[in-house]
Amino acid sequence: MWVILAFLSALCLGFYDVSKKIALRENSVVDVLTASVVISSSILVVPLLLSRIMPAEMADTLWYVPQMDLRGHLLTIVKSAIVLSSWIFAYVAIKHLPISVVSPWQATRPMWTLIGALLIFGERLNLWQWAGVVLAVGSIFLFSFSNGESGKSGISHLSRLRQEPDAKYYVCLALAILIGACSGLYDKYMMRQFDHNAVQVYYTLYQAVMMTVFCYLHHKRHATRPMLHAGADGWALMAIPLISVFLVISDNVYMLALQDPNSMIAVVSTIRRGGTVIGFAYGLLFLKEKDPWKKVLCMVGILTGLICLAMGSL
Repeated sequence: MWVILAFLSALCLGFYDVSKKIALRENSVVDVLTASVVISSSILVVPLLLSRIMPAEMADTLWYVPQMDLRGHLLTIVKSAIVLSSWIFAYVAIKHLPISVVSPWQATRPMWTLIGALLIFGERLNLWQWAGVVLAVGSIFLFSFSNGESGKSGISHLSRLRQEPDAKYYVCLALAILIGACSGLYDKYMMRQFDHNAVQVYYTLYQAVMMTVFCYLHHKRHATRPMLHAGADGWALMAIPLISVFLVISDNVYMLALQDPNSMIAVVSTIRRGGTVIGFAYGLLFLKEKDPWKKVLCMVGILTGLICLAMGSL
Protein backbone atom coordinates (compact mmCIF):
# COMPACT_ATOMS: atom_id res chain seq x y z
CA MET A 1 0.00 0.00 0.00
CA TRP A 2 2.82 2.41 0.80
CA VAL A 3 4.16 2.06 -2.77
CA ILE A 4 0.77 3.06 -4.23
CA LEU A 5 0.66 6.06 -1.89
CA ALA A 6 4.16 7.05 -3.02
CA PHE A 7 3.05 7.00 -6.68
CA LEU A 8 -0.03 9.10 -5.85
CA SER A 9 2.21 11.58 -4.06
CA ALA A 10 4.49 11.71 -7.13
CA LEU A 11 1.55 12.46 -9.42
CA CYS A 12 0.35 15.34 -7.25
CA LEU A 13 3.90 16.62 -6.83
CA GLY A 14 4.29 16.83 -10.60
CA PHE A 15 1.19 19.00 -10.98
CA TYR A 16 2.38 21.01 -7.97
CA ASP A 17 5.63 21.83 -9.82
CA VAL A 18 3.73 22.91 -12.93
CA SER A 19 1.39 25.09 -10.86
CA LYS A 20 4.41 26.79 -9.27
CA LYS A 21 5.90 27.56 -12.66
CA ILE A 22 2.64 29.13 -13.87
CA ALA A 23 2.11 31.14 -10.67
CA LEU A 24 5.66 32.48 -10.64
CA ARG A 25 5.33 33.68 -14.22
CA GLU A 26 3.59 36.88 -13.12
CA ASN A 27 4.21 37.07 -9.35
CA SER A 28 7.07 37.29 -6.90
CA VAL A 29 8.51 34.28 -5.07
CA VAL A 30 7.66 35.62 -1.60
CA ASP A 31 4.05 36.43 -2.52
CA VAL A 32 3.36 33.08 -4.17
CA LEU A 33 4.98 31.08 -1.38
CA THR A 34 3.14 33.03 1.34
CA ALA A 35 -0.23 32.84 -0.38
CA SER A 36 0.06 29.11 -1.12
CA VAL A 37 1.11 28.27 2.46
CA VAL A 38 -1.71 30.36 3.92
CA ILE A 39 -4.23 28.63 1.64
CA SER A 40 -2.81 25.22 2.61
CA SER A 41 -3.12 26.05 6.30
CA SER A 42 -6.70 27.24 5.75
CA ILE A 43 -7.52 23.87 4.19
CA LEU A 44 -5.88 21.89 6.99
CA VAL A 45 -7.32 23.93 9.84
CA VAL A 46 -10.75 22.46 9.03
CA PRO A 47 -9.93 18.85 10.10
CA LEU A 48 -7.99 20.26 13.07
CA LEU A 49 -11.02 22.17 14.36
CA LEU A 50 -13.37 19.27 13.66
CA SER A 51 -11.03 16.93 15.57
CA ARG A 52 -11.23 19.20 18.60
CA ILE A 53 -14.96 19.98 18.38
CA MET A 54 -16.18 16.46 17.59
CA PRO A 55 -13.29 14.06 18.35
CA ALA A 56 -15.46 10.96 18.64
CA GLU A 57 -16.89 11.39 15.15
CA MET A 58 -13.51 12.26 13.59
CA ALA A 59 -11.52 9.52 15.33
CA ASP A 60 -12.42 6.87 12.76
CA THR A 61 -11.80 9.07 9.71
CA LEU A 62 -8.65 9.54 7.61
CA TRP A 63 -8.47 13.22 8.60
CA TYR A 64 -8.46 12.91 12.39
CA VAL A 65 -5.75 15.11 13.93
CA PRO A 66 -4.61 13.82 17.35
CA GLN A 67 -3.04 15.93 20.08
CA MET A 68 0.71 16.51 20.05
CA ASP A 69 2.98 17.04 23.07
CA LEU A 70 5.48 19.88 23.51
CA ARG A 71 8.38 17.84 22.13
CA GLY A 72 6.32 17.05 19.05
CA HIS A 73 5.53 20.72 18.48
CA LEU A 74 9.20 21.70 18.84
CA LEU A 75 10.28 19.04 16.34
CA THR A 76 7.51 20.16 13.99
CA ILE A 77 8.71 23.77 14.17
CA VAL A 78 12.17 22.56 13.14
CA LYS A 79 10.57 20.70 10.22
CA SER A 80 8.73 23.85 9.17
CA ALA A 81 11.97 25.84 9.13
CA ILE A 82 13.75 23.13 7.10
CA VAL A 83 10.97 22.86 4.53
CA LEU A 84 10.55 26.62 4.19
CA SER A 85 14.24 27.24 3.63
CA SER A 86 14.27 24.53 0.94
CA TRP A 87 11.15 25.98 -0.68
CA ILE A 88 12.47 29.53 -0.76
CA PHE A 89 15.63 28.44 -2.57
CA ALA A 90 13.59 26.20 -4.91
CA TYR A 91 11.05 28.93 -5.72
CA VAL A 92 13.82 31.39 -6.58
CA ALA A 93 15.39 28.79 -8.88
CA ILE A 94 12.17 27.75 -10.60
CA LYS A 95 11.21 31.38 -11.25
CA HIS A 96 14.45 32.15 -13.11
CA LEU A 97 15.41 28.79 -14.64
CA PRO A 98 13.59 26.53 -17.16
CA ILE A 99 11.39 23.93 -15.51
CA SER A 100 13.03 21.21 -17.65
CA VAL A 101 16.35 22.14 -16.00
CA VAL A 102 15.03 22.65 -12.47
CA SER A 103 13.02 19.43 -12.40
CA PRO A 104 15.94 17.11 -13.27
CA TRP A 105 18.25 18.80 -10.78
CA GLN A 106 15.63 18.56 -8.04
CA ALA A 107 15.01 14.94 -8.92
CA THR A 108 18.60 14.03 -8.00
CA ARG A 109 17.55 14.56 -4.38
CA PRO A 110 16.72 10.86 -3.85
CA MET A 111 20.39 10.07 -4.45
CA TRP A 112 21.33 12.07 -1.37
CA THR A 113 18.34 10.74 0.55
CA LEU A 114 19.41 7.20 -0.37
CA ILE A 115 22.87 7.77 1.09
CA GLY A 116 21.31 9.05 4.32
CA ALA A 117 18.84 6.14 4.43
CA LEU A 118 21.65 3.60 4.10
CA LEU A 119 23.86 5.28 6.70
CA ILE A 120 21.29 6.49 9.23
CA PHE A 121 18.33 4.09 9.03
CA GLY A 122 20.22 1.04 7.79
CA GLU A 123 17.83 0.48 4.88
CA ARG A 124 18.77 -2.31 2.45
CA LEU A 125 17.42 -2.44 -1.11
CA ASN A 126 16.75 -5.62 -3.09
CA LEU A 127 17.98 -6.10 -6.66
CA TRP A 128 14.85 -4.66 -8.31
CA GLN A 129 14.90 -1.64 -6.02
CA TRP A 130 18.58 -0.98 -6.72
CA ALA A 131 17.92 -1.26 -10.45
CA GLY A 132 15.03 1.18 -10.14
CA VAL A 133 17.03 3.71 -8.16
CA VAL A 134 20.00 3.50 -10.51
CA LEU A 135 17.82 3.85 -13.63
CA ALA A 136 15.64 6.68 -12.32
CA VAL A 137 18.24 8.74 -10.50
CA GLY A 138 20.95 7.89 -13.03
CA SER A 139 18.83 9.10 -15.97
CA ILE A 140 18.06 12.34 -14.21
CA PHE A 141 21.62 12.81 -13.02
CA LEU A 142 23.06 12.42 -16.52
CA PHE A 143 20.49 14.79 -17.95
CA SER A 144 21.20 17.36 -15.25
CA PHE A 145 24.69 17.77 -16.72
CA SER A 146 23.22 19.10 -19.94
CA ASN A 147 21.85 22.64 -20.22
CA GLY A 148 18.57 22.24 -22.05
CA GLU A 149 18.63 25.75 -23.50
CA SER A 150 22.21 26.17 -24.56
CA GLY A 151 23.07 22.60 -25.53
CA LYS A 152 26.40 22.85 -23.69
CA SER A 153 27.56 19.97 -21.56
CA GLY A 154 26.86 20.25 -17.88
CA ILE A 155 30.56 20.23 -16.99
CA SER A 156 31.40 23.15 -19.25
CA HIS A 157 28.25 24.92 -18.15
CA LEU A 158 29.04 24.54 -14.46
CA SER A 159 32.58 25.78 -15.04
CA ARG A 160 31.18 29.03 -16.39
CA LEU A 161 28.66 29.68 -13.62
CA ARG A 162 30.76 32.41 -12.03
CA GLN A 163 30.70 34.37 -15.28
CA GLU A 164 27.01 33.89 -16.01
CA PRO A 165 24.33 36.17 -14.55
CA ASP A 166 22.12 33.23 -13.51
CA ALA A 167 24.87 31.57 -11.44
CA LYS A 168 23.20 32.50 -8.14
CA TYR A 169 20.03 30.69 -9.21
CA TYR A 170 21.95 27.44 -9.67
CA VAL A 171 23.40 27.92 -6.19
CA CYS A 172 19.84 28.34 -4.86
CA LEU A 173 18.83 25.17 -6.69
CA ALA A 174 21.73 23.20 -5.18
CA LEU A 175 20.86 24.39 -1.66
CA ALA A 176 17.21 23.48 -2.19
CA ILE A 177 18.24 19.95 -3.19
CA LEU A 178 20.56 19.36 -0.23
CA ILE A 179 18.17 20.82 2.35
CA GLY A 180 15.32 18.87 0.75
CA ALA A 181 17.25 15.63 1.13
CA CYS A 182 17.72 16.37 4.82
CA SER A 183 14.00 17.07 5.05
CA GLY A 184 13.16 13.62 3.70
CA LEU A 185 15.34 11.90 6.30
CA TYR A 186 13.83 14.09 9.02
CA ASP A 187 10.35 13.07 7.83
CA LYS A 188 11.18 9.40 8.27
CA TYR A 189 12.45 10.14 11.77
CA MET A 190 9.24 11.98 12.70
CA MET A 191 6.88 9.43 11.15
CA ARG A 192 8.34 6.81 13.50
CA GLN A 193 7.01 8.80 16.46
CA PHE A 194 4.03 10.96 15.47
CA ASP A 195 0.77 10.76 13.53
CA HIS A 196 1.13 11.96 9.92
CA ASN A 197 -1.99 14.17 10.07
CA ALA A 198 -0.79 15.94 13.21
CA VAL A 199 2.65 16.61 11.73
CA GLN A 200 1.24 17.90 8.43
CA VAL A 201 -1.38 20.16 10.00
CA TYR A 202 0.88 21.74 12.60
CA TYR A 203 3.93 22.18 10.40
CA THR A 204 1.77 23.86 7.75
CA LEU A 205 0.29 26.21 10.35
CA TYR A 206 3.76 27.08 11.63
CA GLN A 207 4.87 27.69 8.05
CA ALA A 208 1.97 30.07 7.49
CA VAL A 209 2.96 32.11 10.54
CA MET A 210 6.63 32.19 9.53
CA MET A 211 5.89 33.18 5.93
CA THR A 212 3.34 35.82 6.88
CA VAL A 213 5.89 37.54 9.10
CA PHE A 214 8.60 37.19 6.46
CA CYS A 215 6.31 38.54 3.72
CA TYR A 216 5.36 41.54 5.85
CA LEU A 217 8.99 42.39 6.56
CA HIS A 218 9.90 41.83 2.90
CA HIS A 219 7.26 44.24 1.60
CA LYS A 220 8.00 46.74 4.31
CA ARG A 221 11.59 46.84 3.10
CA HIS A 222 10.61 46.85 -0.60
CA ALA A 223 7.46 48.95 -0.45
CA THR A 224 7.47 49.73 -4.17
CA ARG A 225 7.30 46.09 -5.25
CA PRO A 226 3.84 44.97 -6.43
CA MET A 227 1.78 42.41 -4.58
CA LEU A 228 0.07 39.49 -6.32
CA HIS A 229 -1.57 40.33 -9.62
CA ALA A 230 -3.40 38.27 -12.20
CA GLY A 231 -1.31 39.13 -15.24
CA ALA A 232 -2.65 39.27 -18.76
CA ASP A 233 -4.75 36.10 -18.67
CA GLY A 234 -5.22 35.50 -14.94
CA TRP A 235 -3.67 32.00 -15.02
CA ALA A 236 -0.76 33.07 -12.79
CA LEU A 237 -3.13 34.00 -9.97
CA MET A 238 -5.46 31.04 -10.50
CA ALA A 239 -2.54 28.62 -10.22
CA ILE A 240 -1.79 29.57 -6.59
CA PRO A 241 -4.73 27.67 -5.02
CA LEU A 242 -3.76 24.67 -7.15
CA ILE A 243 -0.28 24.76 -5.58
CA SER A 244 -1.92 24.39 -2.18
CA VAL A 245 -4.36 21.64 -3.17
CA PHE A 246 -1.75 19.49 -4.89
CA LEU A 247 0.75 20.00 -2.07
CA VAL A 248 -1.73 19.12 0.70
CA ILE A 249 -2.69 15.87 -1.04
CA SER A 250 0.90 15.00 -1.97
CA ASP A 251 2.25 15.60 1.54
CA ASN A 252 -0.58 13.72 3.23
CA VAL A 253 -0.23 10.50 1.26
CA TYR A 254 3.58 10.81 1.40
CA MET A 255 3.59 10.95 5.20
CA LEU A 256 0.99 8.19 5.37
CA ALA A 257 3.30 6.03 3.25
CA LEU A 258 6.22 6.70 5.59
CA GLN A 259 4.14 5.66 8.60
CA ASP A 260 4.01 2.12 7.22
CA PRO A 261 6.68 0.19 9.19
CA ASN A 262 7.71 -1.58 5.97
CA SER A 263 8.21 1.63 3.99
CA MET A 264 11.67 2.72 2.86
CA ILE A 265 12.48 6.42 2.55
CA ALA A 266 14.99 5.67 -0.22
CA VAL A 267 12.26 4.08 -2.35
CA VAL A 268 9.50 6.54 -1.44
CA SER A 269 11.73 9.53 -2.14
CA THR A 270 12.79 8.17 -5.55
CA ILE A 271 9.21 7.37 -6.57
CA ARG A 272 7.99 10.76 -5.37
CA ARG A 273 10.53 12.64 -7.46
CA GLY A 274 9.36 10.62 -10.45
CA GLY A 275 6.61 13.21 -10.70
CA THR A 276 9.19 15.28 -12.55
CA VAL A 277 8.03 13.64 -15.80
CA ILE A 278 4.94 15.86 -15.61
CA GLY A 279 7.19 18.91 -15.46
CA PHE A 280 9.09 17.59 -18.48
CA ALA A 281 5.88 17.08 -20.42
CA TYR A 282 4.60 20.56 -19.56
CA GLY A 283 7.89 22.18 -20.59
CA LEU A 284 7.98 20.33 -23.90
CA LEU A 285 4.33 20.62 -24.88
CA PHE A 286 3.40 24.07 -23.62
CA LEU A 287 6.65 26.01 -23.11
CA LYS A 288 8.30 24.60 -26.25
CA GLU A 289 11.66 24.19 -24.50
CA LYS A 290 14.64 23.04 -26.51
CA ASP A 291 16.40 19.66 -26.82
CA PRO A 292 13.19 17.60 -26.61
CA TRP A 293 14.80 14.22 -27.36
CA LYS A 294 17.18 14.46 -24.42
CA LYS A 295 14.23 15.07 -22.13
CA VAL A 296 12.18 12.28 -23.69
CA LEU A 297 15.04 9.83 -23.12
CA CYS A 298 15.31 11.06 -19.54
CA MET A 299 11.57 10.49 -19.00
CA VAL A 300 11.86 6.94 -20.41
CA GLY A 301 14.72 6.21 -18.01
CA ILE A 302 12.77 7.57 -15.04
CA LEU A 303 9.62 5.63 -15.89
CA THR A 304 11.59 2.41 -16.38
CA GLY A 305 13.23 2.95 -13.00
CA LEU A 306 9.87 3.54 -11.34
CA ILE A 307 8.53 0.30 -12.81
CA CYS A 308 11.51 -1.56 -11.37
CA LEU A 309 10.93 0.07 -7.97
CA ALA A 310 7.28 -0.96 -8.04
CA MET A 311 8.17 -4.56 -8.95
CA GLY A 312 10.72 -4.76 -6.16
CA SER A 313 8.47 -3.21 -3.50
CA LEU A 314 5.01 -4.66 -4.10
